[in-house]
Amino acid sequence: MRPAKERIVEKPPKIQGMKPMGVPGRLLEKISLSIDEYEAIRLSDFEGMDHKASSEYMNISRPTFTRLLQSGHQKIADAIVNVKDLIIEGGNYSFTKILIRCLDCKAVSDIGAYHTDETLCPECNSTNVVCLNNVFQPGHCNRRRNFGGHGFRNQ
Repeated sequence: MRPAKERIVEKPPKIQGMKPMGVPGRLLEKISLSIDEYEAIRLSDFEGMDHKASSEYMNISRPTFTRLLQSGHQKIADAIVNVKDLIIEGGNYSFTKILIRCLDCKAVSDIGAYHTDETLCPECNSTNVVCLNNVFQPGHCNRRRNFGGHGFRNQ
């Protein structure tokens, strides 16, 4: 079996998961939705892109995209029907953009791929910000990588 190809993901999810209301987390079984499954759902169901365009965007084959989408749908259905804690984590991916959350004004801002200052909120100029990319790939905001045209330029 060959290794999985790295999938291109535009930006990190704004949350790490979702929990059913009214049930303590310690009582819930957990189910993991991978970052690439999340991206397939975002592109197809939220953005309304077709499978061909979505697969090209993620730099994967159309059948692989369809498998990711079906797997993601199954996991979300399982989490809803069987009352599970849905955790977004894992996968083989690269982000193309940086997303930050301001802890003062609570804004979530897409600061793009080539932005040089991940420490300043574009909404209120606060320096009390968290890079959401780091939640999923620790150290991501402190490095520059070349993604072959998708993402950061070497600096």
